[in-house]
Amino acid sequence: MPEKFRAVIENVAILVSDAPTRAQLEDAGLEGDELLLGLYQGVPLTARTGGYNMVAPDVIHIFQKPIETICRTPDEIRAQVQATVRHELAHYFGISDERLEELGSG
Repeated sequence: MPEKFRAVIENVAILVSDAPTRAQLEDAGLEGDELLLGLYQGVPLTARTGGYNMVAPDVIHIFQKPIETICRTPDEIRAQVQATVRHELAHYFGISDERLEELGSG
């Protein structure tokens, strides 16, 4: 990740889990048979107000089994994890899925 982004990321935990829970799938608007590679849960920077302090960290979830399902090699897994983390960090910065699609990063 470029230093200019690392320097402004605060109070974010990145967790790796085997697979998303049913609640996480529902939060993402997905059905049980759809793959979810990652999920951002928190308050995007663009939605924070002056009263935003003393809160639990935002969380970026990375889901191992779905990523392994779509990747064939360790290099593909590595690249997919990096892409997924970047995607979820974009949500932290307030960029929607729709905007990511427009930018070609969805």
